[in-house]
Amino acid sequence: MAEITASMVKTLREKTDAPMMECKKALSEAGGDISKAEEILRVKLGSKAGKTSSRITAEGIVSVNVKDGKAAMVEINCETDFVAKNDEFISFSKKINEIILDNESDSIDQMMESKIDGSSVESYRKALIGKIGENISIRRAIFKKSNGSFYSYSHGNKIGVLVDISIPNETLGKDIAMHIAAMKPKAITSSDVDPKLIEVEKRVASEKALEAGKTPEIMKKMVDGAVSKFLKEVSLYGQVFVKSDDNKTTIEQLLKNNQASINSFTVFTVGEGLEKKSENFAEEVAATTAAAKVH
Repeated sequence: MAEITASMVKTLREKTDAPMMECKKALSEAGGDISKAEEILRVKLGSKAGKTSSRITAEGIVSVNVKDGKAAMVEINCETDFVAKNDEFISFSKKINEIILDNESDSIDQMMESKIDGSSVESYRKALIGKIGENISIRRAIFKKSNGSFYSYSHGNKIGVLVDISIPNETLGKDIAMHIAAMKPKAITSSDVDPKLIEVEKRVASEKALEAGKTPEIMKKMVDGAVSKFLKEVSLYGQVFVKSDDNKTTIEQLLKNNQASINSFTVFTVGEGLEKKSENFAEEVAATTAAAKVH
């Protein structure tokens, strides 16, 4: 068997960016042939991508891009916050954002067929999985053309906001985008709120009134009051502006003061609605020890 030198491992690692031990194993398997070892690693990287595809990806990044009246936002997930801060992972998210803008489409199927550095997005994603060692998934994306002026806000790459305002006003736009990230409204106005959400509030308020033994007249007032309060809390126009000096000025009043209105907004929060992976350190150590004994 050919001797596997440190320089051979270094050369292969530079060509593939694969982990050092993987490079050494591939060279041993290839009898020192670097070209063959590179092929072996390509196969292994693909296998690695397949093995990790079932893992939970509830961490990640939200990337926002606004350019020439067009906007794109994408959520890309990984398994740990550590990888979410990886430069190559962040670069991947930015490249996906550019693809969305170029395609003028947020179709993930179309996205996967697009190219990054000569490879399809899907191939590039799998190679990145092999290199980083964690599952990576493109969860959702949005593409929009502005009816007014786009403004965005990103909070630690974990919350992304796109807001389309009727007039160009950078200070106002950024303030409202930040407000949306903080308060997470569900609709622009109270009339836009999902009727199903309103029905839930009505049922809850009715049950509370019944338990309290209220008369039908009082019950109706309690339900109406609860719904009114709920609509103010979840509609953007009804919310008090987070930077309001008097703690009374609503977004609707702020917009009127600036002769502006909101055309649309979108909020992405990393991992929203996804199951988070729960680690048990003791179990992990036990499993690792058991695996070591088998080998």
